[in-house]
Amino acid sequence: MSQIDGITREKWILGAFPEWGTWLNEEIDQEVVAPGTFAMWWIGCTGLWVKSENSTNIAIDLWFGNGKRSKKTTEMEKYHQMRNMTGGRMTQPNLRAAPVVYDPFAVTTVDAVLSTHYHNDHIDPFFAAAVLKNCAPDVPFIGPKKSVEKWLSYGVPADRCKTVVPGDVIKIKDCEIVILDSFDRTCLVTADEDIKGVCPTDMDEKAVNYLIKTPAGSIYHSGDSHYSTYYAKHGKDHKIDVALGSYGENPAGNQDKMTSVDVLRMAEALQCKVVIPFHYDVWTNFKADPAEITMLYEFKKYALDYKFVPFIWDVGGKFVYPNDMNKRQYHYRRGFEDCFTDEPNVPFRSIL
Repeated sequence: MSQIDGITREKWILGAFPEWGTWLNEEIDQEVVAPGTFAMWWIGCTGLWVKSENSTNIAIDLWFGNGKRSKKTTEMEKYHQMRNMTGGRMTQPNLRAAPVVYDPFAVTTVDAVLSTHYHNDHIDPFFAAAVLKNCAPDVPFIGPKKSVEKWLSYGVPADRCKTVVPGDVIKIKDCEIVILDSFDRTCLVTADEDIKGVCPTDMDEKAVNYLIKTPAGSIYHSGDSHYSTYYAKHGKDHKIDVALGSYGENPAGNQDKMTSVDVLRMAEALQCKVVIPFHYDVWTNFKADPAEITMLYEFKKYALDYKFVPFIWDVGGKFVYPNDMNKRQYHYRRGFEDCFTDEPNVPFRSIL
């Protein structure tokens, strides 16, 4: 039988997906974090992997699913949050634009799994299953009430789940996780019924923000929060080194992501040292250019006396604090550092 005859759709999927294989899994496992630093990797959307100098591994909002895959369904579900928010009916064209850079089933160790909220691109059944099968039997799943309910629906044991609300503090080895208010107004209007005229009071059950304190500095993960003046309260109450905010190009009639102006205002209010936009990578209909943030920062930094710098990341990339705090843009490793270790195998040198 020829190779062509043996090729099937299933073999293609297994051979090509996830796109990065276990490359990033191996990189994270092998990373030796120097004292006085912490490392983190962008897994896509708002997925973040944090590793401390004592090898504490915290996974936040990891997600390995997809968006739309067919045009056959023409309308959003009746009470879908985007339908509630916009009054529109047509199915939104949110196809996944970013690759899957981490193999969830190749996870070897993690010390805590966190979810900021229960929307499907911020909590994941595949990663939950892999952690339960591959990792220590006491790894906690930490999130607001609605995230915990979703983990329970997947089959995560109740004794592994920890429901949190703003004000809670959890210790994970050498790291401290401070639970803070979320400002995710899209999550606030996520409902299964008509909510017109009903004032919601359940934000803390639906979504939270996190401050991860490592021995070398802190990371503020804002989930899908919109801009809020209360960021200034968080900035006054806590020392924040790196802040991450959900950025995107909102379609007309929709206000789901922070704009470039919002990201800069968030950073100023939080009094952070570095601000990193994320989430703009994943949905085709919210795709945005983070260079707009850099451009606006340069335009305003002297007049407003900014004390922070923006950092533009790439999915799958690593950021080490404080080593990389003055870098402005990420680039994947370019390789070929060992060029001319051997004499090139070419007919003559002038071809080079």
